[in-house]
Order: sequence, then C-alpha cells, then structure tokens
Amino acid sequence: MEYTLNRGAASGVRLGLIVLQTDETLEFEARQVLAGRDAALFHARIPNAHDVTPETLAAMADEMPKTAALLPEGLDAVGYGCTSGATVIGSDAVAGLVARAHPKAAVTDPIRAVVAALNALKASKIAMVTPYVPSVTAPMRALLGKSGIDVVSEISFGEGNDWRVARIDPASTRAAMLAAAEAAGAEAIFASCTNLQTFSIIDGVEAETGLPVVTSNQALLWHLLQVSGADARGWGPGRLFDI
Repeated sequence: MEYTLNRGAASGVRLGLIVLQTDETLEFEARQVLAGRDAALFHARIPNAHDVTPETLAAMADEMPKTAALLPEGLDAVGYGCTSGATVIGSDAVAGLVARAHPKAAVTDPIRAVVAALNALKASKIAMVTPYVPSVTAPMRALLGKSGIDVVSEISFGEGNDWRVARIDPASTRAAMLAAAEAAGAEAIFASCTNLQTFSIIDGVEAETGLPVVTSNQALLWHLLQVSGADARGWGPGRLFDI
C-alpha cells in the first residue's frame, strides 16, 4: 500500500536539547512551555560529573559531538543545556561541536540565550542568583561583563554538587532573588543554572520586585524558539515570553 510522509509527530518546529546526565529540571520545565504546542522536542543526555568545577565543565566538550549525533536529523534548532558549561567551553565552540552532527540547525545555549534575553528586555544591570561555587561564578560574571551586562549584586548558594542543586527548593531561590534585587540600579534578575527550579516563582518575583526575571531554562527555551522561527509569545513564564 502506498503512503505519504510528513515532518514527524509535530508539523511545527523540531527542536533538539542536549541535557546533562545530572540534570533533573530542564526537561520538566521545558514540558511546561511546549505542552499542547505544535513543536517537537527531542532529548539526548551528555555525560558529566556530579561535581561542578571549571575542569568538569570543560570536559563535556569531548562528549558534545557524540551526544549531538544521538539527536534525530532535520532539526530546526539545538540547545546545549548547561549555563556554566557553555560559559567555560564558549558558545561559539559549542555551536561548532554541535554543527558536526547538525550543520543546518541553529544552535544556542543558556548563556548565549540569557544575553539575548537581557538585550531584548533592555536590561544591562542585573542582580544574579546562582547555586555555584566561586570558581564557576567568576567566569560567568566576566563573560556577562564582556557582553555589556553589569552584575550589580550576586547571591550564590555555594553548592558544587549537581544532585543537590536539583533539589534546592524554589522558596530558597525566591528569597535569594528578592534579596539580590534590593541592589541599587538593578534592571533585571538573572537566576542561573538549568538544574535550578524556577518556573513556579518567576511571575511572582516579577510582580513583587517590578523587575523582569530571566532564568537559564526560560531563556534557553525562549531563544530556541526564537532561532527556530516560532512565534512563542505567551508560551512561557515571565515578561520575556511577551516579546
């Protein structure tokens, strides 16, 4: 019997996501954005260490091409789901490694997406919240600075174990965001790390502080949809998804 072909399970955008072996949050929050939408999301897990250090983050570069190759063909965009990893490896390097398997797909990552999101929100002075140890936070502050974004305050949980990061209660993150936002001159709040639970608190923190909130997962998903050509206004939490 003859048959016809289509684009797959969804007729809309086809997205790939490289998720850390230790990440327990990114996929959960991604489902909240894409549920019921005409978009297909495919995941592949990249090996990584539980301890988050510049050295363990850099080691993921060796695994990137192999992991990207596990994603199906014909993707519109691919995201690498690690903010600190993309900071250490470099966004351009990440894109090049992914492109070996997906030369026609747009590639993004959380730190590239966060810079794009803050630029879209016209925010150049931020209050930053991270779970990281200082050796991981410092390169991120430097990268943001080179991108024209000034970190006017920073609060970190000082946690180096990614298993524990996935279990930081959103109430703790909310308290840190509110405290960081008290800094004079802050124009936005940035909560970093794809393993940090944030979607349940973004709208509330925006309402309480009057500042836009950007988080790693929110920005990554927003930017994935942007570079894939989708009109995703209203799909996710926060002012970012109004743009």
